[in-house]
Amino acid sequence: MRTFLETIFAHSLLAVLGVVPLLIALQLFRTYWRLRHIPGPFWASFTNIPRVLWVKTKQAHLIHQRVHEQYGPVVRTGPNMVMFDDPDAIPIVHTMRRGFPKAPFYDIFKSYTPNGGAVTVFNATDEDALRKIKSPVAPFFSATNAMAFEPIVDEVLECFVKNVNRRYLQHGTIFDLAKWLQYYAFDVMGMLTFSKRYSFLDEGEDVGGMLGAIYTYMENAAPLTQMPWADKLLFKNWLAHAIRRVPSLPILKVVANAVQERQELMEKGVRFSGRPDFLAKFMQLAHENPELPPGIVSNWTFTNVIAGSDSVGIVMTTMMYHLLQNPNSMQKLHAELRSANLSRPHARLGEIQGLPYLDACMWESVRLHPAFALPFERVVPEGGITIGDHHLPAGTWVGGSPYVVNRHKKTFGADAEFWRPERWLEGDEKHKNRLQQSTLTFGAGFRICIGRHIGIVEIKKMISLLVLHYDIQIIDPKLLQVENWWLFKQEGFYVRMEKRAESIIS
Repeated sequence: MRTFLETIFAHSLLAVLGVVPLLIALQLFRTYWRLRHIPGPFWASFTNIPRVLWVKTKQAHLIHQRVHEQYGPVVRTGPNMVMFDDPDAIPIVHTMRRGFPKAPFYDIFKSYTPNGGAVTVFNATDEDALRKIKSPVAPFFSATNAMAFEPIVDEVLECFVKNVNRRYLQHGTIFDLAKWLQYYAFDVMGMLTFSKRYSFLDEGEDVGGMLGAIYTYMENAAPLTQMPWADKLLFKNWLAHAIRRVPSLPILKVVANAVQERQELMEKGVRFSGRPDFLAKFMQLAHENPELPPGIVSNWTFTNVIAGSDSVGIVMTTMMYHLLQNPNSMQKLHAELRSANLSRPHARLGEIQGLPYLDACMWESVRLHPAFALPFERVVPEGGITIGDHHLPAGTWVGGSPYVVNRHKKTFGADAEFWRPERWLEGDEKHKNRLQQSTLTFGAGFRICIGRHIGIVEIKKMISLLVLHYDIQIIDPKLLQVENWWLFKQEGFYVRMEKRAESIIS
């Protein structure tokens, strides 16, 4: 009897062992077959592991360029992922209408809760949820409202000048300008959001390790964006959450404390007496619209702080680096600013907003070094889409890397790899608009960055200050290091500064 049972068991086991490989083979073939007509690296047809490994090199933007050079303008980079490099695909994928939701890439940036990740304007993949939380706050970020924030920006500029002059100018000390531009961007957003700075400029350092924690978080999260199921398996489930609570970012504590403090004042009947910052506006909106999700004020505030700071600092660093590396551009911009008879000590936004070369330098910086340098992934809707000669079926993840799209030579010229602000001035307004619409740095369509107008105010004000009032010497251009962990971070921008003879800032 035992022998008979053992025989049955052995045969059953052999059958199972034979079926499992067959099922795996069938699944792999099915995965490959669905997008077989899209060229790309062989292993990327079966697994997302190549994408993960590319990101872990922190040079994925360069690998994406090489992949497009080898396989063409539409490339399969994962079992369900397709990349494009032609700006003509932007209005197809990034539309103003519903139907192209963000892909699971963005689920990585949702904090875990038992009922699903906390949804923000940035990470929302459900379009109905997005409209519910975005529409109320979108008017706050209009170009007109952005100009009203100029006095706050001026306050932070004064703080920047005071501390940089005191620490570095008196003795000709070398310092990392990239860090200080980042401190400025974060302190501006602190003032706009909470009516108080984080004191990065005052202390001359990353207070409380807030910035370092953000960069470490991005570095750890970036590989998981390429394989979202791994994030759910390792971190975003009840068991993982019970075993190991993921430590929160220090900036979250700042946001939580600020919101709690204001709420306690409201409950006591004390009205906020300061100028109407973003937190005050967010709280008023939530009070007037009780149907909004719980915790919406904190979510709006956190998005404001994170998305509105890193990107601005990165653009300013790019702009100053290339101006210092290209003396002809620096001379042109300095001459334009001097001839504009600007107000002192800080130029008014209305005086610099229409300066063509300043605008061209800013857009060239936005183009060359996007703050985020992995594809902006979207989900193809029912019916599929066609990009170039390739049809993408519904459910496919599709996106373009801003770094790659912004260097499209047929659009931006044979010298698209290089700094040349004049490309933005070579045609009429229609030409300039086309180049702007072909630049993917801010995103496009309904999901375009709503804070871009505020960022432009910060950038133009700071760059005008630096170029007009300081002689700046870059110590060694080769020391500037860039790493792409989705956030395209720079450091090592060492300079020596002294005030220009005509400067009146103290």
